[in-house]
Amino acid sequence: MSKYNTKTQPKTLTHNLAGGQAYKESVKLELVSLLLTSFMRDQFYRSESKSLAKLKDIVDQITDKQFVAKSALYARTVFGMRSITHAVAGELAKQVKDQAWTKKFYTKVISRPDDITETLAYYLKNYGKPLPNALKRGLAGALEGFNDYQLAKYKGEGKTLSMIDAVNLVHPRATDALTKLMKGTLEPAETWETKLTVIGQSDGTEGEKTALKKEAWEQLIKEKKLGYFALVRNLRNILEQSPKILPEALAMLCDQKLIKKSMVLPFRYTTAIDQISELNGVGVRKVLVALNKALDLSTANVPKFTGDTLVVLDRSGSMEGKTLKIGALFATILVKANNADLMVFSDDARYKTINPSDSTGSIAKSLSRTDGGTNFHAIFQTANRAYDRIIILSDMQGWMGYDSPVKDFNDYCQRCGARPKIYSWDLAGYGSLQFPEPSVTCLAGFSEKAFDLIKLLEKDRTALLDEIQKIDL
Repeated sequence: MSKYNTKTQPKTLTHNLAGGQAYKESVKLELVSLLLTSFMRDQFYRSESKSLAKLKDIVDQITDKQFVAKSALYARTVFGMRSITHAVAGELAKQVKDQAWTKKFYTKVISRPDDITETLAYYLKNYGKPLPNALKRGLAGALEGFNDYQLAKYKGEGKTLSMIDAVNLVHPRATDALTKLMKGTLEPAETWETKLTVIGQSDGTEGEKTALKKEAWEQLIKEKKLGYFALVRNLRNILEQSPKILPEALAMLCDQKLIKKSMVLPFRYTTAIDQISELNGVGVRKVLVALNKALDLSTANVPKFTGDTLVVLDRSGSMEGKTLKIGALFATILVKANNADLMVFSDDARYKTINPSDSTGSIAKSLSRTDGGTNFHAIFQTANRAYDRIIILSDMQGWMGYDSPVKDFNDYCQRCGARPKIYSWDLAGYGSLQFPEPSVTCLAGFSEKAFDLIKLLEKDRTALLDEIQKIDL
């Protein structure tokens, strides 16, 4: 046996953040995975600052900067990701000069006025003045499109960078709304936050404040001045402070048009379900029923597969908090919609039977418990029948057994007489795979839009990157 002149390893082999053998993602797929999974917060294996450093490195590596821009647009407008797209916009402003498409990108990537202040704050913090002309022109164009209410709602007073600061930095064309902003004559935006803050700061007794909060919730809901995400976040307050308006609130909650327009990520419903489940009393059951209905409506685009499907959920220790909550939710949705088999794994793997008549939220909650290490080998050692596809929801940080599970997968295929398509659903964006990229179908993200992608991926393994390339700049 050779001691020094050893066999070379494939160039795609690497080590993941957990220390196990893994495969490198192509740099474009790595970018997209990071954009669709990062809330720019600390993760189990990577801090926020390291995620940002990784993002900068990836953007540096990709010579096709239009692809970077299209990926940010896709993440912001299709998947509803915010902070990570502000960072990409700032990095592109630093790296791309004198390109005609950049102004259009900066205008299109802005969905709300505070996207402007966040992007500017990112750039100024990292690179200082002067601002690139394309960035100024693009953000100016976006500013010109906002009305009185939008500018008043996101004035940003008391923050490092206010909306007035943004106007002074990018010099948009004067509009009626912007003129009012600069003169200080904009009518204050009546939001649920401002309305309840005024009540909380009033001099009335606690009984009087309670009565005023009750009236405020009734007015906000009847006049449809409460945004959909704010409604989901405040169901507990409405239930406790203004139960009379609950029927109207729950009707809004289950309004399919509002659900689609809101871009609320599905795990927000399960968070609300957890909060309401802690309560008792009149109305609690109705709210839970409505939340589960809204959750089902928000994920009604789940694909219906032909053949047999195995859905596999990683419940190892690194899948903590939000990552596992999202994985458990999507695993539940896929299993219920397709009558698929479900397997969970950590140190080992085991089949798990669920009652499909149970609510999506309750099943997902029962699955949201971590235990042990990350053993991808166990999936294929445990699988006991032929499948047409295996969907693995994980942070992809396998380390038990060290080697990647390719050999165990091949052994399974021979044992069961199958060669299933493997879907690698990345829930963390760490940048590595458990199979060589050409051998798997890769997707990522926390939005229900991922289900639309699966339909495309059934026909075309590269559909995720192809959809991004189609975006017009």
